[in-house]
Amino acid sequence: MSADRKPMPEIEAASWLNSPPLTIEKERGKVILIYAFQMLCPGCVTHASPQVQKVRDFYGADTLTVIGLHSVFEHHEAMREESLKAYLYEFKYTFPVAIDTPGIEIPIPQTMAKLGLRGTPSILLVDKKGRIARHFFGQMDDLYLGTEIGLLLAE
Repeated sequence: MSADRKPMPEIEAASWLNSPPLTIEKERGKVILIYAFQMLCPGCVTHASPQVQKVRDFYGADTLTVIGLHSVFEHHEAMREESLKAYLYEFKYTFPVAIDTPGIEIPIPQTMAKLGLRGTPSILLVDKKGRIARHFFGQMDDLYLGTEIGLLLAE
């Protein structure tokens, strides 16, 4: 299974919230959870964002790096950086958030396009060698996500 894992490309961030910029290269040696979301995505608001915060709180930054990737592909005017700051503050989300750089010729943000994401919420799990080990789209059960993380931590 691990032989077909592709390297995780670096995130094309316009800016970062809750953290100085992070890189995949500097986080090597740890499992990384990348959570692509939009603050107006119903599945993100009701399930995935609280779940990702719980994951960060449970594992801690020394064990698992959690990176939110705010990838706006619709409702651009409503989802500006100031609105995102308020969203993170109001819901007490402390995980680092990269604001995906807007697309150049298409409305899909650059990192989202590079990764071939189908929408939000999406979760990618990156192994300790910096390779994409798992890619999930849509809502995930807490136990399933925890098991997937645990398997990668055990590698």
